Amino acid sequence: MTRTPPTTVARVRLWRWRPNPLKRHSDVVEAWIVLATWILALLGAVFAGQAAAHSMDSALSARRAQEHAVSAVVTDGPAKAAPADGGYDDGQVWATVRWTAKDGTVHTDRAKVHPGAPAGSPVMVWTDGTGRIVSAPTTRAEGLLQTVLAGVLVAQVAGTAVWVTGWLVRARLVRRRLAEWDDEWKRVGPEWRNLSGGRG
Repeated sequence: MTRTPPTTVARVRLWRWRPNPLKRHSDVVEAWIVLATWILALLGAVFAGQAAAHSMDSALSARRAQEHAVSAVVTDGPAKAAPADGGYDDGQVWATVRWTAKDGTVHTDRAKVHPGAPAGSPVMVWTDGTGRIVSAPTTRAEGLLQTVLAGVLVAQVAGTAVWVTGWLVRARLVRRRLAEWDDEWKRVGPEWRNLSGGRG
């Protein structure tokens, strides 16, 4: 069994870029559409991914800058374990805590503490700029992971969107070319059959 040489395969794939008397204007347009689609898909994916990663990193950095840890005390205790509800269980329970902000104001809110913590037990909580208790900010490693994942996801979506758009444009061009071929065959076909019949 003979195999097609690689150079022949490359020539077949790049035939739209080579001089060819059978090549039509639509073939050249299609070649440029394919090339532009791949270039724009790659560039769009890179730039969109970088923008998304930068935006995510900035948002996480801003959140870390606004949130800070404060020392609070449990006001109602001992904290009782809550019944399992089938959700995520980190081994802690909700309890009311109290802390004093930097401006001297006293705040109370509910936070997660270890089960059985008595009243007056110290607990570390995270608060935002408005004095509300929030979840602990992401670590540097977690933030880096979220940034990378956001960049990769947006890059894939942007690249796929550009590629699909180019594919739709190319498909429309192919359908138009096939319709032109069909019209030409309707004109040439009868003459071709007449010539073939005359030779017979």
